[in-house]
Amino acid sequence: MLTAIFATSILQQTAQPLPMSQWPKNKAWPSETGELHITNIKQLTFSGQNAEAYFNLAGTKLTYQTKQPNFPDEQIFTMNIDGSSRKLVSTGKGRCTCSYFSPDGKHIYFSSSHVKEPGGQPPVDMSKGYVWMVNPNLSLYRTDLNGKNLKTIISKPGYIAETTISPDSKYMVFTANWDGDVDIYRSNLDGSNIKRLTTEYGYDGGPFVSYDGKTIVYRRSSPFANDGEINEYRDLLKTNLVRPSKMDLWAMNADGTNKRQITNLDGASFAPFLHPNGKTVIFSSNHHDPKRREFDLFTINLNGTSLKQVTFSSDFDGFPMFTKDGKKLVWGSNRHGAIARDTNLFIADWVN
Repeated sequence: MLTAIFATSILQQTAQPLPMSQWPKNKAWPSETGELHITNIKQLTFSGQNAEAYFNLAGTKLTYQTKQPNFPDEQIFTMNIDGSSRKLVSTGKGRCTCSYFSPDGKHIYFSSSHVKEPGGQPPVDMSKGYVWMVNPNLSLYRTDLNGKNLKTIISKPGYIAETTISPDSKYMVFTANWDGDVDIYRSNLDGSNIKRLTTEYGYDGGPFVSYDGKTIVYRRSSPFANDGEINEYRDLLKTNLVRPSKMDLWAMNADGTNKRQITNLDGASFAPFLHPNGKTVIFSSNHHDPKRREFDLFTINLNGTSLKQVTFSSDFDGFPMFTKDGKKLVWGSNRHGAIARDTNLFIADWVN
């Protein structure tokens, strides 16, 4: 995932957002020219920074993160897929990111800094260029759907976020920097039996588990071209920063074996999600824009063939997820923002 860090780094805003109490339930929009795979589009949020919306297994609810003026930083909310019944489930303190439903639909897993950094994350210093912060103050928590019975699942020195869960409840995967690098790990849902799945030096993150629980798709930084790039990566990591300008998509088995590269594109490709057919990966990328500013959604086969563009908005599109039946898609976008660079959530019917 690391999508929270991505969203709020690249999509900052300066104007005050519309209060959530004044949001409509949803608003319908037509597809953009060329958007043949999405129809019946509805906007679900209406100002601020809203990202990383993920379905429960039943496809009836979404959990997401939002940055609104009455909180110090991003918080975790849930809502129905029609935009109704928005509820805060995090503590209202710190920075929260990367929420995900437990397969039984009874809990929300998310990362938060509310204990170590209750005032929220300080702004990222961009004097070194465009970078993400790998926040060392995050811990992994679980809460009930009403925000009660908060439980610490994993709390160790260093970053932990980007958690997703196998639909059979046998394991979860997440990103951490505990071993001198940014890597993908897996564990039981109670945080026990932690195993490191990636060991190649360089950034590995944003893991998503397929609906059959057998495959993990993730993003990986491009191979280092020389010692200078290695040293830059190492120096940035010492200050809890990474530079995400060159990334491709990879896949591996649930136990970390059979790693294989899916994309080989210029720029940054991130937020992969595997369609329930087990063959098609949807993701966000800027490879098609020479200036690397425009992100759209694309699909590609798991074997790296048949790259297709899905969204054609002139604004950012990212963080896609399908329902288990493959009939609906949710994603975050800057399209139709009331304020420049608002990031909102959209849901649509998927057309094969």
